[in-house]
Amino acid sequence: MEEQTKIEKKDYLWENLKRLPYFRAFLRAVESRFYDDMALTEPVLDVGCGDGIFAEITFDKKITVGFDPAFQSLLEPANRVAYSSILCAGGAAIPFADASFSTVISNSVLEHIPELEQVLLEIRRVLKPAGLFVFCVPNEKLLTNLSISNALDRIGLHGLADGYRNFFNFISRHHHADAVEVWQARLAKNGFRIEKWWHYFTPQNLRTLEWGHYAGLPSLINKKVFGKWILFPLHGNPFIPEKRLRKQYVQNPIHPEGSYTFYIARKD
Repeated sequence: MEEQTKIEKKDYLWENLKRLPYFRAFLRAVESRFYDDMALTEPVLDVGCGDGIFAEITFDKKITVGFDPAFQSLLEPANRVAYSSILCAGGAAIPFADASFSTVISNSVLEHIPELEQVLLEIRRVLKPAGLFVFCVPNEKLLTNLSISNALDRIGLHGLADGYRNFFNFISRHHHADAVEVWQARLAKNGFRIEKWWHYFTPQNLRTLEWGHYAGLPSLINKKVFGKWILFPLHGNPFIPEKRLRKQYVQNPIHPEGSYTFYIARKD
């Protein structure tokens, strides 16, 4: 696979690995790179800002506003660095006037929302005319690329394979993993047109993420007990497989069989 030749503004992989479980850090680092050359016209709204770590690492200047319905996440220190303002709110009733923002971003959030229609209508409402809407979500290849379910299919255990796919969706809290055609129709219905999209995160990358969910138990314990995912953010920490991940990270993540899709859309 072709290696990336573009020079990054920062080492997104290590910046994420210092803060997050490695499987999540790997995916977020890949997504951070897509924003390197993207001009986000202010004011900018981040829908589903979570703990703020992605925005703090990815953007050199503060995002205008971030909001999330999970109040506890908003208390994380990264949010104070990443955003000029943060607030606790849901996407179905965004507490801003019409045409308040030039850009709306939402990174790996929309797949977790059961009823998307009202959220998309609200995003369109708060966007200025011809405003930009940038987001990424898993696509339908996510479930077909899972290594464990594919192994079960190969030995004829199709029921178990489907059960594992449902289980992975459950632990990932996914309500949507849709094809581009589904998103095109959904966005058009709610007043957007897609300007550009690409699949990313290769099947090999997904295997790393899939197995990382189970190898990441120590990080979960750290978070519950000590309030942080990574206790010792050091090169060489055996719980941070930096060298192995970097071999994949330097490859071009854009791939026709990628399990995630990045969209750049505009308000009609």
